[in-house]
Amino acid sequence: MHWLTDPQAWIALATLTLLEIVLGVDNIVFISILSGRLPAEQQAKARTLGLGMALAGRVVLLLSITWVMGLTADLFHVADRGISGRDVILLVGGLFLLFKATHEIHASLEGDEDEARGAAKPPSFAGAIAQILVLDLVFSLDSVITAVGMANDLAIMIAAVVIAILFMMWSARAVADYIHRHPTVKMLALSFLLLVGVALIADAFEVHLPRGYIYFAMGFSIFVEFLNLKIRGKRGASVALRERRP
Repeated sequence: MHWLTDPQAWIALATLTLLEIVLGVDNIVFISILSGRLPAEQQAKARTLGLGMALAGRVVLLLSITWVMGLTADLFHVADRGISGRDVILLVGGLFLLFKATHEIHASLEGDEDEARGAAKPPSFAGAIAQILVLDLVFSLDSVITAVGMANDLAIMIAAVVIAILFMMWSARAVADYIHRHPTVKMLALSFLLLVGVALIADAFEVHLPRGYIYFAMGFSIFVEFLNLKIRGKRGASVALRERRP
């Protein structure tokens, strides 16, 4: 516990916590979208359980650092390119994310027609949790490898992960409500998940897309959409005021 009196350790903790929160944005968006398709009484439970599994998974991976770093060793070669366990996990996770995001976009655009034909079936709670668990593994692996690269103290890494997940638990409901209250924001979030899926697949093939560019694009798009929502809100209020006037 010597790091409690070390200013450098506190700086590392703050930096790593902020990074973990940023890296967890796509995770919480995915959980919010999946849980939003469940009955209203199960949504909060799914979000809490999903983030709880993410916390447990990251702590377990941090306690198994030797195994995690071993995942970067080549398992086999394809066309003279080494393929590691991490590459396989990222590839499968990226493909799964592309599939789920595409499926959710289709459901959002064509859902009414599917329901009219009786083709749409509400997801089960267990099915939603299973899907969240799969993506938790992928996002946790990326997060833990980042933590290992930034800090040398296991206690700092675990503390940063716990603080980040607790923050995400606190903000999960607000994020989920905002996404489902504004369909355009939900579509934007699904587009982000497609982008993250492509980035994961690229990482699996050692083509590294700088995350800073991706998160800047996300942040800028959200800012522009926020301005659009404010403008539409003001126009709606103006129209309602004119209609009430005699």
